[in-house]
Amino acid sequence: MNILELKNLTKTFGGLTAVGNVDFEVPNDGISGLIGPNGAGKTTIFNLITGVYKVTDGRIIFKGKDITNMDPYKIAGSGITRTFQNIRLFKKLTVYENVLTACHANANYGLFEAVVRTPKCRKQEKELEEKANDLLDIMGLYDRRDLIANNLPYGLQRRLEIARALALNPELLLLDEPAAGMNPDETVQLMTLIADIRSKFNLSVLIIDHHMDLIMGICEKIMVLNFGCKLAEGTPQEIQNNPKVIEAYLGVEG
Repeated sequence: MNILELKNLTKTFGGLTAVGNVDFEVPNDGISGLIGPNGAGKTTIFNLITGVYKVTDGRIIFKGKDITNMDPYKIAGSGITRTFQNIRLFKKLTVYENVLTACHANANYGLFEAVVRTPKCRKQEKELEEKANDLLDIMGLYDRRDLIANNLPYGLQRRLEIARALALNPELLLLDEPAAGMNPDETVQLMTLIADIRSKFNLSVLIIDHHMDLIMGICEKIMVLNFGCKLAEGTPQEIQNNPKVIEAYLGVEG
């Protein structure tokens, strides 16, 4: 069963087609990759899935439900969360406060209950604090929980952003260039972490990245975009040996 299906997905900006008639399925519990040269339309597809951009044509189906052009907060609430190519954190808050803030999206007590600190409020607050600490532990950030987020090394800021996305209880996690700025050792550690996350949280993952070691090493299915259109789709081995993909990346015929 597919958790996500893109059907003839199209996005135009004026006369420019950023994404054109793209079909793609993300398998349930799978790790899939989305690759292509710069400007191919990869992040645009993420923005369409998460409601940041409105779809010009086509449909987006999540768990069998049409979510095309749904409001971003409703899409997040339905079970899709993401990270961004440019890291977006509360840079002046601590590592712990960043994750706890995201955890509060799961709270269901009201303003009055929060002001008077009802038993329900106190119980949920304790549960959210425990959840934040658990996520920090899983992401290897617990010993840095009191650091200001902006003072974390770049690779750990990436981990913190993933922790915040996980705090929203996603069923589909979209990772936009999670290995950007990482050295080879950090990239290998990230691969292990993503595999562990998929297993531990029982979710599906869709990754955009230019690090082919990461994409080929962890993804079970890959789609290649070029100039906004689907160029190829298949297993890592099929993509590596595809002449059209070689030509798009290297400018030479395979």
